[in-house]
Amino acid sequence: MSTAAIGAADQGTGERRSFLSGLDGKAALALPGILFMVLAFALPLALLVAESFRGAEGITLAGYRKVLGDPYYLGIIWNSVKLALITTTICLVLGYPAAFALARASGTTQVVLFALIFLPLTVSIIVKTFGISIMMGRGGFINWLLVALGFIDRPMRLVFTEFNLYFGMVNVFLPFMILPLYSIMRMLDGRLTDAAASLGASPLYAFTRVTLPLTMPGVIAGVSLVFSISVAAYVTPGLLIGDRFMTMSQVMAKAYLNIRDFQLGASMAVIMLVIAVSVVFGASWLGRGHAVRGR
Repeated sequence: MSTAAIGAADQGTGERRSFLSGLDGKAALALPGILFMVLAFALPLALLVAESFRGAEGITLAGYRKVLGDPYYLGIIWNSVKLALITTTICLVLGYPAAFALARASGTTQVVLFALIFLPLTVSIIVKTFGISIMMGRGGFINWLLVALGFIDRPMRLVFTEFNLYFGMVNVFLPFMILPLYSIMRMLDGRLTDAAASLGASPLYAFTRVTLPLTMPGVIAGVSLVFSISVAAYVTPGLLIGDRFMTMSQVMAKAYLNIRDFQLGASMAVIMLVIAVSVVFGASWLGRGHAVRGR
């Protein structure tokens, strides 16, 4: 072997050693989790996408044409997006001050607030949903309270209404908004608003120019998280309103379990995935843009 060939081989070996030595040995600890996610998430997702293009006549876009070309299915897609938008907005309005109070509290008060906010996560969604149905019934607490306060003369129907649906959705997903907001707010220096006030800033001005920009990463994370999981909600809409308010997840379930139209279910699933992923990537882009402006 020539000297040049030996030198090239030694150089290649050295580069491989340099590459391997640059890897953190602790990264190998993530391999079992990565392998599991590939088998349990990436592979089934790839099969689902492939199923959306497979028909009786081979590769076809019939499933997407059926979904995107039918006003009925377009209305269902809008139902899911509207449900996610309203749920996310209400969770943000309620979750922002709750996260702020949680970040500023201390001692026993903080422990109690943590319990009130995150203890519902330990309860099954089905249990909470049925509890809401009982509370919203004609003989439930809400109707009793409205009659007792004189707002209505007799109990009204609240079960299987959109109000009942949004109430249940916010109940389920509110903690997922509070958690990322709290993680940012607990690092916020309270002296910044005091400094703004000492310079003559009103509370509203200090909030819009100091507090809100600094907590925007938490807002972006919470909005993207709540939207992406609420747009795919199945159990809560199915139990609280049923077929009166069809969502993409319900169409997928009926396509697979009832009418056995796998391509329709897979096509709807891919569309829902695209919507959720678009929101997540959009939020990440906004977060990076905000970080760059912050510098």
